[in-house]
Amino acid sequence: MEITVLGRFGATENGLSVVPAAAKPRAVLALLALHQGSTVPSGTLMSEIWGEAPPRSADNTLQGYVVRLRRLIGAAWSGSAPGAPDPKWLLQTRPGGYSLDLAGGDIDMLRMQRLAASGYRAADGGDDARASALFAQALALWSGPALSDTRTGVRLTAEALRLENVRLSLLERRIAADMRLGRHHELIVELGALCAEFPLHEGLHAQLMRALHRTGGRWRALEVYQRLRTALIDQLGLDPCAEVRAAHQAVLESEAPAAAPARTPHPAGRPTPYPAGRLAPAS
Repeated sequence: MEITVLGRFGATENGLSVVPAAAKPRAVLALLALHQGSTVPSGTLMSEIWGEAPPRSADNTLQGYVVRLRRLIGAAWSGSAPGAPDPKWLLQTRPGGYSLDLAGGDIDMLRMQRLAASGYRAADGGDDARASALFAQALALWSGPALSDTRTGVRLTAEALRLENVRLSLLERRIAADMRLGRHHELIVELGALCAEFPLHEGLHAQLMRALHRTGGRWRALEVYQRLRTALIDQLGLDPCAEVRAAHQAVLESEAPAAAPARTPHPAGRPTPYPAGRLAPAS
């Protein structure tokens, strides 16, 4: 089974979509896909669909959704050669819950994590050209906000937010690698658009300030700082972080700022998200 979550949710078996049109069984499949290979408790699935007050019939209804999903999987193999996988083997009933087996398939989230892990290793080894290319490949797997067409409860909402933070972290790392390669002119337009989309994201603003400063746009870098500082104080009651203040001070002193923050090791495939409240996109 092939799964996509980095944008619209998709699941195909034998080349055919097995995503149900109804919102609740779609959410069940999405949550199982995100935890493929692991048992998702029935209670977790029910709370995702109905919240903290599931109906009395929730357990039977959930079983009905699983049956419907298995029928869709089976229909994808209808008329195929003998040896098609048993839908009950792909979507298994486990003690206390259910699990989804991709049966040799893949999920775009895992491909992204593999590319990101290779990018971190390249960056930590000083190969910025390779790191930039690998981060770009990982970012290219996104086609939009994660699970953009799927009704989300608490857990799917948290997963979508986590994946958005991962995307932003990868963007920062790719841009940092590009800056170390001297691509400041090419980055200014991209960073300007990103800062407009995420007006409270301090890392992106610090990178834009560096790119502007290194290309002779000292006054524009100061404008970026002032705009960010005003937004942070007005909306969050916070001053800019140390990274932004350091970039600002370098501009004031007309010193060449560091091309990017010092490299720190990252767990493979798991970029560290920024603190909650500092990634809010423009409304």
